[in-house]
Order: sequence, then structure tokens, then C-alpha cells
Amino acid sequence: MARNSRNNDWKDRLNVVYSTNPDFNYQVEEENSPDTLPRPQQRLRVQTERKNRGGKTVTLINGFVGKEEDLKELCKFLKSKCGVGGSAKDGEIIIQGDFKQKVIELLKAEGYTQTK
Repeated sequence: MARNSRNNDWKDRLNVVYSTNPDFNYQVEEENSPDTLPRPQQRLRVQTERKNRGGKTVTLINGFVGKEEDLKELCKFLKSKCGVGGSAKDGEIIIQGDFKQKVIELLKAEGYTQTK
């Protein structure tokens, strides 16, 4: 009597202690991530920062509205074009180094028109 593992994942039911009902199904709330805005409508801000980074300069890209997968895809594109490392999370992309002008040019070439 195997159950569907997708519906019975222990991580999804951490707050449920026990149920005596054999037909009980755990109700999982799915997060609604906003749809990704088209590139011309994205309002991205590009800036450099050195605070709390041990004196290292990083380039920050803020203001991305959309799914986490699209943010990571944009981050991967920028990292490969700049030839450096970085990360993407919480609507923010961090590129290691001072690449502000290069990132602005790359974003405009990709169709992101509202870049500051």
C-alpha cells in the first residue's frame, strides 16, 4: 500500500503531528511567485557596493520582478559574460567585482531598457 511520495513528503507536513483518519491528505500551500515581467518593463538598478564585504567591491542588480529561475538564469548570463562569480537570491543579483558599466551595457543589449 504505497502512497504517492509527492503527497507524503515529510518536509511538507512538519507542523502536523498525527492524524487517525486513514483518508487524511495533507494540504500544502504552494507559494505563488509572481510571473516574470517582460524585459522592457523590468526596472533594474545597477550599483557598486563595498560595505560589509571585507573591502571587496561587488556589483548589485536590484529590482527584478519574477520567478527565481528567471533571476538565476539572468545571473548565470551576467556571470559568464563578465567572467566572474556571483549569486542570485531574493530578487537581487550579486556580481563579484566592479562591472557596473559592463552590466548596464549587457542588460541594454538583452532588452532591459529601464536600467539605472
